Amino acid sequence: MDSLLPTKVFLTKGFGQHKYQLKSFEEALRQAGVAQQNLVQVSSILPPKCKVISRESGLKNLVPGEVCYCVMARADTDEHGRLVASSVGIAIPKESTNWGYLSEVHGHGMNQQEAADMAEDLAAGMLGTTLGLEVDPNQAWSEKEQVYQASGLIIRTSNVTQTARGQKGLWTTTVALAMFLFD
Repeated sequence: MDSLLPTKVFLTKGFGQHKYQLKSFEEALRQAGVAQQNLVQVSSILPPKCKVISRESGLKNLVPGEVCYCVMARADTDEHGRLVASSVGIAIPKESTNWGYLSEVHGHGMNQQEAADMAEDLAAGMLGTTLGLEVDPNQAWSEKEQVYQASGLIIRTSNVTQTARGQKGLWTTTVALAMFLFD
């Protein structure tokens, strides 16, 4: 069997609200542009030489009904005023023949910056460990980010993050996704 090795990845996000949880999730996927796909969640490895492309370019490559592999963060609430956040972080190694990492953060009570920082921190931490970088886990993300960049081993980190507040009588769902594509 041939291996399935993605050659491109793009990041997208969305949120939805509806009286039914499933419909709220579907609305979030619709806003993210991927509601017409059959999504298969995978774990957190960014394949070697996988090119990060824009959301717009990625969405143009999708076909309705297509099976698509993704890393997805999802958070739901039906509590009025409750803050939900979903974020996917990405850490890309300088050497393109090495693999990178994706991380999923989903939870309650985190604002946009907190979820984004945590997602990048997790992705960079996982990649850093595989490259032999040991960083003090108690340092703030901004301090760790400087260490990773100074090492010259990690070319960049990024994230896609969606937050929303629950509304009375509705389910609120946030999603953040890294969508894999194949040539």
